[in-house]
This record gives sequence, structure tokens and C-alpha cells, in this order.
Amino acid sequence: MPDWSRFVEIVNAHQRFIITSHVRPDCDALGSELAMAAVLESRGKDVLVVNAHPTPPNYRFLDPEEKLKTLGTDVAADELDAYDVLIVLDTSAWAQLGTMADVVRSFGGVKAVIDHHVSGDDLGAEDFKNVKAEATGRLVIEAADALGAELTPRIAGWAFAALATDTGWFRFSSTGAQTYRLAARLVEAGVKPAELYQNLYEDDTLARLQLIGYTMSHTKAELGGRLIHTYIELTDFEAASAHPADSEDMINMTLGVGGTEVAVIFVEQKTGGFKISFRSRSDVDCSHIAEQFGGGGHKKAAGAFINEPLAAAQDKVLSAVRAAMH
Repeated sequence: MPDWSRFVEIVNAHQRFIITSHVRPDCDALGSELAMAAVLESRGKDVLVVNAHPTPPNYRFLDPEEKLKTLGTDVAADELDAYDVLIVLDTSAWAQLGTMADVVRSFGGVKAVIDHHVSGDDLGAEDFKNVKAEATGRLVIEAADALGAELTPRIAGWAFAALATDTGWFRFSSTGAQTYRLAARLVEAGVKPAELYQNLYEDDTLARLQLIGYTMSHTKAELGGRLIHTYIELTDFEAASAHPADSEDMINMTLGVGGTEVAVIFVEQKTGGFKISFRSRSDVDCSHIAEQFGGGGHKKAAGAFINEPLAAAQDKVLSAVRAAMH
């Protein structure tokens, strides 16, 4: 369990905080950042939230005040030297930090990591990790409690978004009784789950629906249906007039096929190579497979990146998956 008393010491001893998270930020990353920023601000601290990648369009509703900044666009790296503490949320892997990695390496102040992923690197920071936590959003609420911060409707809303999305809206195996207890507490604090769900999942564009069609048409099953995999190329995004964020959650759709134990999706990146996502509903450990390609994550869900053409990427990655499944 994280030593939150030590985190309280850090917060009480400093004034200016930077918060960051991983590239291609998801709802756990963004919700946790916004909630942590509000918690620190409630304690009278100056806070800057800055990421290597901009906020995906489908998550911008979380940030009406535009507190989430992008390195190199909204904030220059040298502006960060004046801050006292840098907090990395929802990752502890160098490869997941993108251009923020150089900032973390050179930062002269106190560094802290708040994360729930099994995989990670030594970032030269104090770790506040719990790999049994279902979402980083939970850890932010634990930090808020340790600081004696009021659980406002806004903080609760961001934390609920983090918790709900990282548990697949409470359907993943990481969900337990403690998940529902925390969710109930957040609802009591003012969260409106139906409104949040609508913003997250019932505001699709035609472009996303068309991208789903392209993605599902590429789907193949093997090993008697135990392994399912698909891909999205840049030409698919272009044909659907879709944004990269529109590929979110598509891998989980493939898990809906009966008999599937492991799912893999390859998503081509504008800068080259493929982002790979792994999902398991068996004993296969996705984090172990992802680590073979410089990635990481959890047993049931993990990710990596491979700088290869599609055919080569599929050959290498699927070979590793098949080996893990036998």
C-alpha cells in the first residue's frame, strides 16, 4: 500500500506542482490528473497539468476550463524548471511518457509516481503504487483523503470517470466489492453516472461508427477461436474521416465473440509503427507479452509499440501471443 503520510509531507512542504501522465491519455489518466490538480489546489497549491499528447476530442468534455496543457504547444519545457514537485500519474514507464520523458529525467525537484500498473521503470521518483488498485483514480481519492481534502462533485466526477472506464464500466475482473463501495461514495458526492456514460459512450460520430466497421472487417480468429486479432491502418482512419481517439475501446468489442481468450489490435500511428493493445480473459498474462516489445500494463490488459510494417508486426507479436497461449 502507498505511504500516503509521506505524500502528505511532500505536499505540505512545497508550493508549485506539475502533473503529467502517459502518451495517448485515456480517461483514467485524464480524470486522475484533473482530480489530483483540484485536490492540490484545494490545499492552496499552484498546479500545472501538462502532457506530451493533447487531450483526445472525445474526452475534452472532462476539461471545460482547459486546464490540460500540451508540452511544446501550450507550455515550453524550460517553463517547468521553476516548479517544486513533478507527479507522474497512471504510468511509471519511460516509453509511455513521450516528450515528457526528457522533462522527468532533467527535473531537479521532487518526483513522485502514483500508478497501478505492474510494469514500469525506475523514474528516479518516490513511488506511491498499488498494482491491486483497479484504477489510478482510486489512488487519487486515497491521496485526497490523506490530505483531508473535501470530496467535491467535480473531484468525484473526474475520479468516477477514471474508475468506471478503467474497469470497463465495472465489467472487468478487476472490479470488486471495494470498487462499488468507492463508486457509491463518489455518487453520494454528486456524480451523475448516467450523464457521464452518455458523454463517454452515447455521443459517437458517424466517423467512429464507420471506423468500427473497417476494424471489425479486418478481424480474424485462430487457435480454435481462442485468439482474435484485428488492425487499423491510417487508410482506415482516412476512409472513415476518423480521429485516432475513435479507436478507443474497439479491442474490447472483439472480446464479445464467444470462446475468445485473448484479443490483440494493431493501430497504425501517424508517426510510423503500430500501437498494440492486448486483452485477456484467461490465464494468459498480457503484461508479460507486452514487456517483450518494450511495453507493459496489467495481466488482463496491456499495451506496447512496435516500429514495423503491419505484416512484420503481426508476425512478431502474434507469434509471441501464440507461444503464451500454448
